[in-house]
Amino acid sequence: MNRVNKESIVETTEKKPVSYWELFKSTFIISAFTVGGGFVLIPLMKAKFVDEYKWLDEKESLDLVAIAQSAPGVVAANAAIIMGYRMGGLKGMIVALTATILPPLITLTAISYCYDAFSTNPYVRMVLKGMQCGVAALILDVVLDLMVKQIKKKLILPLLIMAGSFIASYFFNVNIMYIILVDAIIGFLLMQKPEYN
Repeated sequence: MNRVNKESIVETTEKKPVSYWELFKSTFIISAFTVGGGFVLIPLMKAKFVDEYKWLDEKESLDLVAIAQSAPGVVAANAAIIMGYRMGGLKGMIVALTATILPPLITLTAISYCYDAFSTNPYVRMVLKGMQCGVAALILDVVLDLMVKQIKKKLILPLLIMAGSFIASYFFNVNIMYIILVDAIIGFLLMQKPEYN
């Protein structure tokens, strides 16, 4: 293997090696089609990094996304930093972060030059409404997938945590930071029990 190939491939603990070009390309595509915030990242990253490339296992990818969402800053950038570093070290982190930042930067630059046309165009508004529906469907898919997995494991407490978090946020307007803090404490306490690991 020549020097270029050695530098472009990084071995991970998983069976498949991580190619910097594939990491850049897949992260760029995910970033380009992530509309609606960090929650949309979960099914897209799972589909690419877990199901297609097999660079991560499913539990690890969910853990990394949970850390990215808990950390301060933009969830997409946090996820790119954490997952890129996990899959390809420092170079992987830089590649993933660059690929994540480029699509919104290009899009916002183009929109800033044509802002008046975009802001008053009814077709653009209809496209954005359609994207909102797609985002809602992706988030619902993630929630249902998590619920099915917990039901198969016959673990009631995670289902109660999910339901309690939803009720607290939707019906009682509890600040999301308090919900995350309580869920983090419960998760930390559950780490001591082998059936939840």
